[in-house]
Amino acid sequence: MSATHIALLRGINVGRAKRVAMSDLRALVEKLGYRNVKTLLNSGNVVFETAGGRGGDPAPRIEKAIEATLGLTSRVTVLTVAELAEAIEKNPLLRVATDPSRLLLVVLTNAADRSRLKPLLKEDWGKEALGLGTRVAYCWCPPGILKSKLPEAVGRLVGDAATARNWATMTKLLALARSSA
Repeated sequence: MSATHIALLRGINVGRAKRVAMSDLRALVEKLGYRNVKTLLNSGNVVFETAGGRGGDPAPRIEKAIEATLGLTSRVTVLTVAELAEAIEKNPLLRVATDPSRLLLVVLTNAADRSRLKPLLKEDWGKEALGLGTRVAYCWCPPGILKSKLPEAVGRLVGDAATARNWATMTKLLALARSSA
């Protein structure tokens, strides 16, 4: 039995230093034995299937392969289709978030790190808003992602143990993953 996963690479294709052709990234993931590999946009998002016998978290294997093959370091966070679907379906901020490009879904590498973000729920963020899911944080950033204080606060608490994508990208990734399943 196979399972579809979504890998989110942190820092790939952001800035000039870590540019990777998505065809190279697809080839790298395929070489690791994963199947039906697809990328979305030019931003380090990969959808792939694992074979039935291959267990465990694929993230460390992909991280090591990126460093060995491409000479780059990148934290990789992997979600199952079910985890991403749950995160999208249970978003508590959809009532206030009106622009998908200003709504971030921060995916935690480890669900236990969610507890580190709980104190932020007690703070007044003005027009910005924070919500927590099982393994994600939702950040509504009406002034824009770069101008908002909330993503910066989340980043300080979880460091590189998380990666973020805007809502539009995450919904596209779910659609791509479901079409692969």
